[in-house]
Amino acid sequence: MASPAAVILFDGVCNLCNGFVQFVINHDPTGHFQFTSLQSEAGRELLAQYGVPAVIEPETVMLVQNGQVYTHSTAALRILRQLRGLWPVLYAGMLVPRPLRDWVYRFIARHRYQWFGREESCWLPTPELKARFL
Repeated sequence: MASPAAVILFDGVCNLCNGFVQFVINHDPTGHFQFTSLQSEAGRELLAQYGVPAVIEPETVMLVQNGQVYTHSTAALRILRQLRGLWPVLYAGMLVPRPLRDWVYRFIARHRYQWFGREESCWLPTPELKARFL
């Protein structure tokens, strides 16, 4: 499978993650990012292509871009950096040491189902957005 330029892999049953995908779609008018859930066949194939083991319980959004796989706070900040509006300013968060950034990220990730809920199945894109999903 040929990999697109920038793919966001996300937990397809997490309401917070699905909200983040909607947010990115709304702030990415050029369609730079494509998406796939970590639970999907396309997601598992993409991870295998980069030597990343498949995940059973996703704990992070992942960004595959320019032959690299980014996870946790680094993935989120790199995504924000490429959106329309003032969101790229948040990339300055990269100045915070990664262990601290990732600790905060993991704390939120650990509680995301409790705070935001989860779906029984992965979110399905509308027909207009289907081309942006693998």
